[in-house]
Amino acid sequence: MENYIVSARKYRPSTFESVVGQKALTTTLKNAIATQKLAHAYLFCGPRGVGKTTCARIFAKTINCMNLTPEGEACNACESCVAFNEQRSYNIHELDAASNNSVDDIRQLVEQVRIPPQIGKYKVYIIDEVHMLSASAFNAFLKTLEEPPRHAIFILATTEKHKILPTILSRCQIYDFNRISVDDTVNHLTYVAQKEGVTAEPEALNVIALKADGGMRDALSIFDQVVSFTGGNITYQSAIENLNVLDYEYYFRLTDYFLEGNVSGAMLLFNDVLNNGFEGSHFITGLSSHFRDLLVSKDAATLPLLEVGASIRQRYQEQAQKCPLPFLYKAMKLCNDCDLSYRTSKNKRLLVELTLIQVAQLTTEGDDVSHGRSPKQIIQPVFQAATAATASPQQQVQQVQPQSRPVAQPTAPTAQQQTNVSTTEATAPLRTEMPDIIQKLASQQEKKIPAGRPGLGISIKSLQRGETAQVSQSQAATVQSTTAAQPQIDCAFDESSLNFYWHEFAGLLSIDYNAMKVRMQNMRVKLIDATTFEVVVDNELAAKNFMALGPEIEAHLRKQIRNSQIKMSVRITEAAEIKRPITKSEKYLAMAEKNKALIELKETFGLEFN
Repeated sequence: MENYIVSARKYRPSTFESVVGQKALTTTLKNAIATQKLAHAYLFCGPRGVGKTTCARIFAKTINCMNLTPEGEACNACESCVAFNEQRSYNIHELDAASNNSVDDIRQLVEQVRIPPQIGKYKVYIIDEVHMLSASAFNAFLKTLEEPPRHAIFILATTEKHKILPTILSRCQIYDFNRISVDDTVNHLTYVAQKEGVTAEPEALNVIALKADGGMRDALSIFDQVVSFTGGNITYQSAIENLNVLDYEYYFRLTDYFLEGNVSGAMLLFNDVLNNGFEGSHFITGLSSHFRDLLVSKDAATLPLLEVGASIRQRYQEQAQKCPLPFLYKAMKLCNDCDLSYRTSKNKRLLVELTLIQVAQLTTEGDDVSHGRSPKQIIQPVFQAATAATASPQQQVQQVQPQSRPVAQPTAPTAQQQTNVSTTEATAPLRTEMPDIIQKLASQQEKKIPAGRPGLGISIKSLQRGETAQVSQSQAATVQSTTAAQPQIDCAFDESSLNFYWHEFAGLLSIDYNAMKVRMQNMRVKLIDATTFEVVVDNELAAKNFMALGPEIEAHLRKQIRNSQIKMSVRITEAAEIKRPITKSEKYLAMAEKNKALIELKETFGLEFN
């Protein structure tokens, strides 16, 4: 028990070749050592447990090795390598910036840099978690980092590169470490299991790799935990039980319920998941990943993106063939929206259940496909009754009613219609300057032509017999002759109706005339005589604006009131001169006008102004 070492330390790589998942970076470092092109500062950044500090130690040991192998690795036999392996080398210094982040710690490090190495060529300073240094410590470190002694090499390691000052980044060669893939993690765990004499199923190691999320150190720690739980025989069932991972079987069964539209089965399965101690957020994220895996399983080109075991891979391919692409797009979108809203929701279980109902009803929506852009989150009745036959006659009536319009009875042209014709002719030159909405009103007025007169002989039967063209021509000729024969009649109006249509015109103005619209709505116009009204404004600019809009206002009022003689007059008010009291006597007189007692007070006591 005393000699037990955890797998993360026991199987820590000691050579570049044994580093897992960082082939490009290790090759670059080996080539730099072989060609003697070493930088004075390096920055290793990336997620936790991917080999940053490990590569820094291997690099420090290799550049001081006296007998490099043909592959560019350290020999582990010379004095420098032996001292490093026994952790007594004075050429390699490690500083934990998380606990030594003050200016004094950096100054002490700078003083040590001046001392040359006793054995080997370089002194390597590894500063771990360098982003934890304070701003003053960074500033104290800048000059030494930029121009260190020839024998000094700095290797900075961090998981949060964005927190490091740009002045530090510009002085380093930056190496970004990637997350270790699931396949590489499984292969390394298989190697460790063979060394330790542990039997492990591939699916169980795959679950451990997925749980580690790209970190080898986490994977080895989880591996030790599962080994302790199972006693050296790791199975898939024991792994998911110990790691609190939802079984794939839940998601496969749930997807079958979705494809069948079985809402009750989906909700009962979710209840079973909750009873087993799993949280709703963990369940919904796993469901999103399951739909994603089904999507990549539908195409052979995207199949390498599926990070599961061989036996489960076959099940994914089989179920993917049953799932339509639109269903997968919408289901992923709904699950993702549920995941985003989960933290802020007060009734979290209801949120997940509503999502399950929506996903289960996706297959019954028909051909309305949104391809995952914006699925309609509409919950249909879970238990549908046969009401289509009863509702169809009503729907037919509703569809027919808008199309059926009453037939206009032929009537004689009235004075209003005659006035509309003449007003349209009078306002034709002004139509190009009118707002769009006023033009629409003018076009609607022009289209109001009387259907006919009594005695013209127009009937529906004649129209159906192909006499439409002849009737239209005779009708137009009759209306034209009638309009020319009868004189135009101007209707009388009062100030109330004038202000009503004045405000109506203001409401029709577009957003470009917003200032004029507000001004018109807040004023009332006055009649000067029977046909002329006056607009009173308080400044010259407003008067110019009303004069520019005058033709359109007059045209609208003439058309609505049916009087072609309406005219608008604009007048600017004269501001009343208000003289303010300045001298003492003027102030006294102003106060005395309001209070006569001041005059008696002045006369009684004989008061005078100084």
